[in-house]
Amino acid sequence: MMEQKNYDNPTKSPVIQEIIMSNRIGSIAVLLAERLNIDSIKALKLFYESQTCVALHDKSTGLYLYGDLYVVDEFIREMENRQ
Repeated sequence: MMEQKNYDNPTKSPVIQEIIMSNRIGSIAVLLAERLNIDSIKALKLFYESQTCVALHDKSTGLYLYGDLYVVDEFIREMENRQ
């Protein structure tokens, strides 16, 4: 029965969800690199180490529902609050 549900909506698959999240994080890193004028690899590393990234992965926060530019703004606010 459970297998049938996965075939009805393949986007619910955890593997597909992880692919989608990885793609989003890559896009967010590129936007951060442009905004902060840094290398995209450095931006990716900074993002992965942030609480914003933790919140993006935590479905209970709802952050995953927002667009990439909003997530970038959240990250920038987080960095400003650290200083």
